[in-house]
Amino acid sequence: MIEFQSVSKTFQKRAVLDDISLSFDAGARVALVGSNGAGKTTLIRCLLGEYVCNGNVRVGGVDPRADRQGVLARIGFVPQLPPPLKIPVGELINYSANLCNSDPKHMEEVAEQLGLSMDSIRNQPFVKLSGGQKQKLLIGIALGRESDVLVMDEPAANLDPESRKIFFSLLSERTQNSVMLMSSHRIDEIAALVNRVVELDRGQVVLDDHVADSIDPSAIQDCNLSLSRDEEALAKSLAEWGFTNGDGLNWSGTVAGPDRLRFLGMMSRYAGLISSLELK
Repeated sequence: MIEFQSVSKTFQKRAVLDDISLSFDAGARVALVGSNGAGKTTLIRCLLGEYVCNGNVRVGGVDPRADRQGVLARIGFVPQLPPPLKIPVGELINYSANLCNSDPKHMEEVAEQLGLSMDSIRNQPFVKLSGGQKQKLLIGIALGRESDVLVMDEPAANLDPESRKIFFSLLSERTQNSVMLMSSHRIDEIAALVNRVVELDRGQVVLDDHVADSIDPSAIQDCNLSLSRDEEALAKSLAEWGFTNGDGLNWSGTVAGPDRLRFLGMMSRYAGLISSLELK
């Protein structure tokens, strides 16, 4: 469905992409990882037809530069940096829906599932929203339309844990007949969502590996946690994850399956305070 054939791109004589060849078929859930400057965002922009590049890029056999409207009509896109748009939120949703012949109400429904109150922000300029609100709205626009390609650049970076659970569940509904390409500089953020990992370094593919396809993105794990003593910073972090306190030292809550590495990474900072931790 997506093909990159010997794709190269330079900026001011510096090679940002260097002879990249990759192909992704329907059902592929791909983590595009690498450090900042590795070429991830540039590759995505070539896919979207924003950049002229050497080599060939095809989406369903179509060149995104030759038919941008046709290609973009089948792509749901969540950018890393929200655009500085000054138009009201309601107008942005209607405009986006008209571009891809979709129902704006469905986009709003997805955004509200993520915890965004559309009635309170409908008339606000998009640029005035918080980072989390912008991310939820952009995800709502991307997932609230018919598309067979999802391209997401750090898609869950500004989402709270509860919104991430819902986001992962929404993604689980779109994994069979679409290509999902997610860019991140941290593999633990998206490892459980994907069945293939492509790593870029200095514009080249240094790893292309298929991984176990056994994780349900909508899975929820129960967690019980006992501490040796109270710690205000840890209590605050657990509350942000939606955990509740039983008797001061015992906590319970749920963690989205794809977020368990992220949760354990947070907990590792307080390893000396943990008496027991169970995920099931």
